[in-house]
Amino acid sequence: MKKTPNIRHLSLQELERYFEDLGEKKFRAKQVYEWLWQKHAMSFADMTNLSKELRQKLGENFTLPALTIDTTQYSADGTVKSRFKTHDGHLVEGVLIPTTTRYTACVSSQIGCSLSCKFCATGYIDRKRNLDFDEIYDEVVLLNRQCEKTYGKKLSNIVFMGMGEPLLNYKNVLKSVERITSPDGMGMSPRRITVSTAGVAKAIRQLGDDKVKFKLALSLHAATDVKRHEIMPINDSNNIKSLVDALNYFYKQTGNEITFEYILFKDFNDSLKDADDLIKIYRQVPADLINIIEYNPIDFARFEKPEDAKVQAFTAYLEKHRVNVRLRRSRGKDIDAACGQLANKDSR
Repeated sequence: MKKTPNIRHLSLQELERYFEDLGEKKFRAKQVYEWLWQKHAMSFADMTNLSKELRQKLGENFTLPALTIDTTQYSADGTVKSRFKTHDGHLVEGVLIPTTTRYTACVSSQIGCSLSCKFCATGYIDRKRNLDFDEIYDEVVLLNRQCEKTYGKKLSNIVFMGMGEPLLNYKNVLKSVERITSPDGMGMSPRRITVSTAGVAKAIRQLGDDKVKFKLALSLHAATDVKRHEIMPINDSNNIKSLVDALNYFYKQTGNEITFEYILFKDFNDSLKDADDLIKIYRQVPADLINIIEYNPIDFARFEKPEDAKVQAFTAYLEKHRVNVRLRRSRGKDIDAACGQLANKDSR
């Protein structure tokens, strides 16, 4: 049985050829393309300026497998977590994070994750598959609708910091960014998008070669190979030196902003010696910022959050050594929406 193609995987030119072959006017393709990428139609029935017959014909020849919202949770701090369902029944989570100055969508790139980071709930879920670029796009569309409905504002920022490793779904992540930033898509500036990686050196270099325009964040979380290996198995094949070299190459090619992400774990990476090791890495890369992140406890993991005094001492030590550092307070902890907590808890 022939597989029906996903209409959003067609270019505008391919759509134009389809309508010409049907004997229809070429401008129909533009109408459909607008419905798909600007008006965010979730079905062919939504395309109301097409005849019923034409919509039926599209439904016979193509699929439009849009994400749907399965459940939504609201945090006391205003954070909104949504669990999305894919056309083939998988579940994946995304988060809307409001602050006084911005409205950020935290989106996922994979269903599950293959990296098994010891502190991250998603790391305990097997990777089922990559999200297609149009599914990632749907996450942003649906979170933007929630933002407009809840806060009367459009999204201001997007971070690829949800479930999965974005650089192991390279083509779909870049294609989703292209659609999000395109004038015939959502038209968002790439400077408002940050892609976060656990550290895939080869792919970081590829981002440089591809001259991407978005920001890059490296989830470092330990400043020596010995400690990083203990919590992030990916460090076996992507050690700190290879990541430093890749980040420098990325910056040389793009000039884009680089951020280090560093979660503090009690009695593991929170000493002043750890801070010194982190400063050494910071000095080797033209990084804009180190984000110090509160640890959010999860089932399975043995880690604990340090006392506030320890966190403050660590941050102050970095500042004293002229490091641009920011302490990032977690949002949405009460609904398991904070950093490292996305897990589809009642996932099938």
